[in-house]
Amino acid sequence: MADLTSKSLILIAISFFINSSSAATVTPQSSIEFIRTSCSTTTYPRLCYTSLSIHSRTIHTSPKLIANAALNVTLSSAKSTSTMMSKLSQSHGLKPKEVSAMKDCVEELSDAVYELRESIDEMGHAKQSNFEVMISDVRTWVSAAMTDESTCSDGFAGNAMNGNLKRAIRGRIMNIAQLTSNALALVNNYALIT
Repeated sequence: MADLTSKSLILIAISFFINSSSAATVTPQSSIEFIRTSCSTTTYPRLCYTSLSIHSRTIHTSPKLIANAALNVTLSSAKSTSTMMSKLSQSHGLKPKEVSAMKDCVEELSDAVYELRESIDEMGHAKQSNFEVMISDVRTWVSAAMTDESTCSDGFAGNAMNGNLKRAIRGRIMNIAQLTSNALALVNNYALIT
């Protein structure tokens, strides 16, 4: 916890330095370094960096834009996984328990997609509403998405399921959960800086 706090403070100091620089020109290198530093405060820094560095031209050195980008990357991953799960649940040769777990997971992912969309929409209202309320709402939506992802993953616990299928699905769900965790950390960083 103390390590996370010190990383957040470093991020805040860097952001203030970057934002207060009189001739603050955003270069591709400064954007990449900002992403690397921001991601170092997350639980999954490598995943954070690889998923967000391709968006460096739009993130620049903005805590709000990096949080938005993280939410959008997470939403995209959740949507594609939900589509994949929906198709897989209609495959022939699956056990009834596998089909049931997949359908439940599709429902949970659908909820997570909705919640992530709501969080992105709420981030868009940062200047129109009370900032603290907006951040609280975003945190609530993202936390709810994390709960849904966890519930989905729980459906694939135990030995009643095909090992390869279970590993593939749990891997995708774990990836979404890690992206969501990172997005929440970046939203929290944005809240600290603003």
